[in-house]
Amino acid sequence: MAALSLTSTLSLVAVKMLCCLNPDCPSPINPDTNQYCQSCSAPLTPLLRGHYRVTRVLSDEGGFGKTYLAEDVDKLNERCVVKQLAPKVQGTWALNKAIELFKEEAKRLQELGRHSQIPTLLAYFEQDSYLYLVQEFIEGQNLFKELQHCTQFSEAQIRELFMHVLPVLNFIHEHGVIHRDIKPQNIMRRLPQYTVFRSSSESTSGIPLRGGDIVLIDFGASKQLTATVQTKPGTTIGSFGYSPIEQINGGEAYPASDLFSLGATCFHLLTGVSPFQLWTEYGYSWVNSWRQHLRQNVSDELGQVLDKLLKKDIHQRYQSAEEVQRDLDTFNTGTPSTLPAPQIPLPRLTTNKHQFASNRLPQSSPLKQLLNKLTSVFSVFEQSTKLTKSLIVSSAVLLVSLAGTQIYGYMRYKIFPTAPTFLINSLPSSAFLQQTISAHSGHVMSVAINQDRKVLASSSTDKTIKLWNIETGEEIRTLQGHNQSVMKVTFSSDGKTLVSGSSDRTAKLWNVETGQQIRTFVGHTDSITDLAFSPDKKTLATSSADKTIKLWNIASGEEIRTLRGHTNRVTSVAFSPDGKVIAAGSSDKTTKLWNVATGEEFRTFKGHNDTVTQIAFSPDGNQIATAGADKVIKLWNVSNGQEYRMLRGHTDTIWSVAFSFDSTMLASASGDTMIKLWNPFSGEEIRTLRGHNSRIWSIAFTTDAKMLASGSEDGTIKVWRVTP
Repeated sequence: MAALSLTSTLSLVAVKMLCCLNPDCPSPINPDTNQYCQSCSAPLTPLLRGHYRVTRVLSDEGGFGKTYLAEDVDKLNERCVVKQLAPKVQGTWALNKAIELFKEEAKRLQELGRHSQIPTLLAYFEQDSYLYLVQEFIEGQNLFKELQHCTQFSEAQIRELFMHVLPVLNFIHEHGVIHRDIKPQNIMRRLPQYTVFRSSSESTSGIPLRGGDIVLIDFGASKQLTATVQTKPGTTIGSFGYSPIEQINGGEAYPASDLFSLGATCFHLLTGVSPFQLWTEYGYSWVNSWRQHLRQNVSDELGQVLDKLLKKDIHQRYQSAEEVQRDLDTFNTGTPSTLPAPQIPLPRLTTNKHQFASNRLPQSSPLKQLLNKLTSVFSVFEQSTKLTKSLIVSSAVLLVSLAGTQIYGYMRYKIFPTAPTFLINSLPSSAFLQQTISAHSGHVMSVAINQDRKVLASSSTDKTIKLWNIETGEEIRTLQGHNQSVMKVTFSSDGKTLVSGSSDRTAKLWNVETGQQIRTFVGHTDSITDLAFSPDKKTLATSSADKTIKLWNIASGEEIRTLRGHTNRVTSVAFSPDGKVIAAGSSDKTTKLWNVATGEEFRTFKGHNDTVTQIAFSPDGNQIATAGADKVIKLWNVSNGQEYRMLRGHTDTIWSVAFSFDSTMLASASGDTMIKLWNPFSGEEIRTLRGHNSRIWSIAFTTDAKMLASGSEDGTIKVWRVTP
């Protein structure tokens, strides 16, 4: 037994790796035999503070340091989490603020970590000019990852979540702390074998702990209630969509602020719809109509609780976790964890023949005959016993299956005498998927491909930009500098520079070869939503939620002019191929064109009945494609402003459109998790690509139009082969 243990230990030692602690290191993993980092040449630290072996990066904190996985060699290599503070900020105020937040997190964990549902603080120290915080590693999975696997939680699961989270929220609020960043990513479900049992004196939850305990993590944004938080103007702490208006706009946070975030989290888990997406599109108005996104019925009682949690006005919201618990206890008719799964009733089919479209079909058609038979079946169904109903349903399924071949033959040879495109191109999506890249720890908001078709760029809500080898899927480097979500990236026409736009209201220019930041463009008063290089690489256009488009001199970084005209957030911007016209789409449902040289607005396209989410010029500059939250794509003639075609097929908001560089194909990506390829000349759908399990925010063609990249809320990039 001892020999086996020794052999296992030697095997593990042989593959031990060491992580470089230089926060700017592009590739920090090294063999533990190295003294210096093979990537950045910085000295390696074998044991941080004498007993923490840092093995890999868990997450990047967007210019404030990194979070690492480590092993405590003094505790039989027990895993732990090491947070490093290495802020890349300018000015004394920003630096002191970062240090203050880090110290506050350590204090909060020290005070609160005795609770079994909060990670324990293990150490806090300074070494090599950096501050470090060491805390308990939670073995498990966060609820965002769970949601990606199950698509939505049941009402019983939401009630159980309340049962676990409300007591720990009550605990931290009673200790004068608010979390300020509650979301699915910050709620972990501990694996059953790692469930912690602490003495009753250490836990005030009052709930017996058991397998799969819920743990609240990431107290980096938490604050003492004794001083109402007033962050410096222009800064926010929290997550858009999950954080309430008083926190986002004024930096103020109260227990009721955490409760709004809990309500938004439950909404996300219950519906699968991201509050971030809704906030981006509608601001805070979505909280008044959250029920329209439900895919399953919820009880009136749970609905009332969520209504009150999601009140925009803090005074109308629950003021404490205890209030929420009291209402749930009052409404509750059973133990939440044992509530039966919601019963989905079978649809009631009418037997009134005039309501069937079958009346328009010939009596001899198999489809007509099948519908008539089904009408008879369901007429008997409504008058039958439970057992008989079961037999009828089984018979109906068999009937449909047997008739399938006849219906196909009728459609194939009677309706379509020649084989239609959708039958020719009915290969499965897997036949076109080249590779999947697990890209970011947050949503992938944007993808772009440079001219030589070798480098793929992606940006994310995790505040980073990553460059990838598109053929191998290997990461080239990570670009850091934004302190909020990076919403868009795009390459210059020569592929040598990259520009990024962020919710932090800035755009940044990067050298693709070196990864160095060249310049920052500052001037917008709200999030940057899109950006575009002029064809001559001299001008940058940025669009913003502040309702404006700004044109910048790339060489000097100076603002050339501001274009105004939209009455709501500007969502998308694009230069015409000749660089003379700039187009912008908006939440005001219109697309506008301006003369780049004079700044004069000369045309408005009206036709969408909801937000215009994305626009694209055709390569010849004669057409513009506009996509919308109304689930349609419209094609416009630039010269006369007339709509000449509408493309329908998506079942959710279309977030991105792109023309292939040879104009033979138009691609669209949607919240329905699908990519559709269209013939822009005929308007026919060529193919649908499926593979992502959440909303697709961005797509981009290679210049040879053979491949397409897509970035999704599921945190992945997929590369598709779309032509031979």
